[in-house]
Amino acid sequence: MRILLVGEYSLLQNSLKEGLIKLGHEVVLIGNSNGFKCYPVDYDYEAKWLKKKIFTIPRKIFFRLFKFDLAGLEYGFRFYFFLPKLKNFDIVQFVNEAPIKTTKRIELYLMKQVAKSNNRLFLLSCGIDYMTLKYYTENQSYKSILQPFFQNQNLYKEFNPFYDYFEKMHIKIHEFIMRNFDGLIATDFDYVDATKNYSIYSGFIPYPVNINKLEFKELVIENKIIIFLGINKYSYNQKGIPYFEKALKIIKEKYQDKVEIIITNTIPYPLYIELYNKSHILLDQSFSRDQGYNALEAMAKGKVVFTGAEKEFLEHYGLQEDEVVINALPDLDYLVMKLSFLIENPKEIIAIGKRARTFIEKEHHYIKIAEKYLKVWETN
Repeated sequence: MRILLVGEYSLLQNSLKEGLIKLGHEVVLIGNSNGFKCYPVDYDYEAKWLKKKIFTIPRKIFFRLFKFDLAGLEYGFRFYFFLPKLKNFDIVQFVNEAPIKTTKRIELYLMKQVAKSNNRLFLLSCGIDYMTLKYYTENQSYKSILQPFFQNQNLYKEFNPFYDYFEKMHIKIHEFIMRNFDGLIATDFDYVDATKNYSIYSGFIPYPVNINKLEFKELVIENKIIIFLGINKYSYNQKGIPYFEKALKIIKEKYQDKVEIIITNTIPYPLYIELYNKSHILLDQSFSRDQGYNALEAMAKGKVVFTGAEKEFLEHYGLQEDEVVINALPDLDYLVMKLSFLIENPKEIIAIGKRARTFIEKEHHYIKIAEKYLKVWETN
């Protein structure tokens, strides 16, 4: 089959592409390089002109006045000129309800152009979209990345961009998708409850992980246990970073001779990877129900990861006894307790790291996951 993947946030579509190619399919990925993360794509509509330094001040002024980044216009403009190359695919899959990140009107126009020139259309629920935003807002006690905002409205600046999905024009995009797409796939348990009652819901498929690119090294603890916390200032509260920071402060005082703590803040991706490779324990996020891509990659390398692992995740994979990941909660005492146990029982760190790698190989292998996508595409 000829398959077109639109948009990339976290190497999800890249890893899926690699699995599909292994299975003999022709795959094209169009996306932007996602800023400093520089994700590989076949057709790149990253804004290059309007992100030059000379436009920094005009962009800031325009954003303050109209709440829109001018670079989004360039995304749409560049995507438009790729349209002749985006035709006659058997399957088109969008990573999100707004993968191009241009104005809503242009986004809808471009999606319609892609839709009318291809065969079958699918959508991933990956990150916040209209469906998840609606569900989280209506169920504010539900563990989600929006909980910090529900608890503290002063965090408006960080969370405000999500509410673009409630704009009238975006709702038109959502409605277009519901009328014209063949399927909707949830990518982890943060999105299942929010999407499962929609008519085009096609089920849950875990993230694909190319384990061949992620070397597993059994953890060796010599002098100190190394704990890593990588902060992204743009998602500081969404990921529950304040809870991790407070917990690490207590842990540092309690086990100063036993631990080394590495904290980074919005650094280039290669440096981030270099530093986290040194760690035994990685603190990812405390408001999730399942693992995101960052956590899965760390697990594949054999790290002990604090992230989402709620009841539905455990039940789905039959993980009631041996932990493969630590379910992080926005609870300071709980986080300190879990970290203390690991520091005082270093053999358990090594054991969890081994189980984490085995879990990724079994449940997230990129070729196995690609086969699941093919089955959904063919049957919906």
